[in-house]
Formats: sequence, structure tokens, C-alpha cells
Amino acid sequence: MPTDIVCKRFIVSGRVQGVFFRASTAREAGRLGLSGSATNLPDGRVEVVASGMDSKLDELARWLASGPRMARVTGVAVQNTDPDDWPEGGGFDIG
Repeated sequence: MPTDIVCKRFIVSGRVQGVFFRASTAREAGRLGLSGSATNLPDGRVEVVASGMDSKLDELARWLASGPRMARVTGVAVQNTDPDDWPEGGGFDIG
């Protein structure tokens, strides 16, 4: 994997389930050329793991801070993860 590819894990809090957050995230990630996944967590949050260019992940982070129109995001926690765990160009899954 190229060294300019990074991977980040975002935990998005607020009213983020039942508002098309995962599908909207997948569309935004696709627009940015990112791969990864968006998954509902049992506690009502959404986990987003994405890999790609760092600048594009920054754009995704800004988008996640507000999300789709019906969402009410109250927080986004971010941590770096190992990009080797997420193949480049692998698409974006909704879990």
C-alpha cells in the first residue's frame, strides 16, 4: 500500500441511526475516493473506518461533523488505525 494512504476510525455520536447516516456516508466516501465501512453500534453511535489520502479523510471528518440533513451529530471521535487492515480501492461497505 502506498505510504500516502492513511486509515482513520471515526465514532459519530448523536442522532445518527435511522437517518440514512451510513448510506450518506458511503456516498460521500465514494465521492472522495475513500474505501472502508460504516456500521451502526449497539449504543446508537455509528463507526466509520475509512482509508485514503489524508486530505480526503479530513474532508470526510468535516462532513461527518454534520452528516445528512436529518442527523444531529453531537460529537466525532477520531483515531488513526493501520491502513494495511483496509485495502485501498476496496469500496465502501455498510454494515
